[in-house]
Amino acid sequence: MTRVWKWNRPVTVREVLEDLQQERSIAYTTVMTVLDNLHQKGWVRREAEGRAYRYEAVSTRAAYSAALMNDAWSQSDNPAAALVAFFGMMSEEQRRALRDAVHIVQGPEEGPEQGADGGETRVTHDAADEKRVEKPDEKPAEASGEKQGEKPGENPDSGPGGTGR
Repeated sequence: MTRVWKWNRPVTVREVLEDLQQERSIAYTTVMTVLDNLHQKGWVRREAEGRAYRYEAVSTRAAYSAALMNDAWSQSDNPAAALVAFFGMMSEEQRRALRDAVHIVQGPEEGPEQGADGGETRVTHDAADEKRVEKPDEKPAEASGEKQGEKPGENPDSGPGGTGR
C-alpha cells in the first residue's frame, strides 16, 4: 500500500515489483498476490489493461490512518484516558499538527471565556496561531476597517478638519 499511496496513481504489479527489487529480492507472484489480496479486502480497485491490471488506492493514507485511530479509540473502555496517553506519546511537532487540525475542524473561534473584568470574552487564533482575546461588544480592528492604533472616525489621510483624500 505504501507504494500505491506514494505514487498516487494507478500502478501495475511490474512497477511495484521493480521498485521493491531496489531494496530486496522479491518474486513477481508475491507482489501480484499481495495486490490481489488488497483488492479482495477492498483497499484497492483494479482495472484491466491488456493482460495485466492497474491498481489504485480506494482511500488516502490519511483517511486510512484516521479510520485506524478511530477504531482503536472507539474500542477503549476509557476513551479520555486513551487520548491522554496518546497525546503524551506525541512529539511537540505532532501536538502542533493536532492543534492545527482541531482549529480547521472547529474554526477559529473557541468559545467564550471570562475576562479579567468578569465580562465574557472570546478567544480566537489568527493564521500565525497567536491568541487574541476580544470582548463581544468590541469589533476586531480588521473587521471594523480601522487600523491598529487608530481611533474610530480618525482618517490618517486627512489633515486637521480636512475632508480626506
